[in-house]
Amino acid sequence: MPRTKNLEPNLAAFLDMIAVSEIGPKLLSKSDDGYNVVVGGTLFEDYSQHPNILVPLPKLGISSTAAGRYQLLRRYFVAYKKQLNLPDFSPESQDAIALQQIRERKAIPDILAGRFDEAVKKCSNIWASLPGAGYGQHENELSNLRTAFVQAGGVLA
Repeated sequence: MPRTKNLEPNLAAFLDMIAVSEIGPKLLSKSDDGYNVVVGGTLFEDYSQHPNILVPLPKLGISSTAAGRYQLLRRYFVAYKKQLNLPDFSPESQDAIALQQIRERKAIPDILAGRFDEAVKKCSNIWASLPGAGYGQHENELSNLRTAFVQAGGVLA
């Protein structure tokens, strides 16, 4: 569940769905709800800054600094920290960045209206695990993500 207070239920459910998609339900339950996960599944403890751990992903032929509930790369954290005047990489800061990314894709009206498929399509270039992302990584099935959204309290149109 997002740590940001007073989120509209569909928006909170959408953030939960992204976490399920990016982190997976098993690791979510073994972590601080995904907020302290480094790509590859290790955990970090210090929220004062992005962990900035470069993890080799040989199956994909890349290395990544993705971390947190929404698997944010360090370079994006640096930019959003400045843009949003964030103090750290805390759960609240991670939520704020994810919400800003969704806002930039103009998906918030779709989420609020329950137009889930449209919102996922608009956000697919942000999160590699969303269907249609095209990054060569595992993409989750839209039907499974829709189920995660509803299970998190989201309401479809």
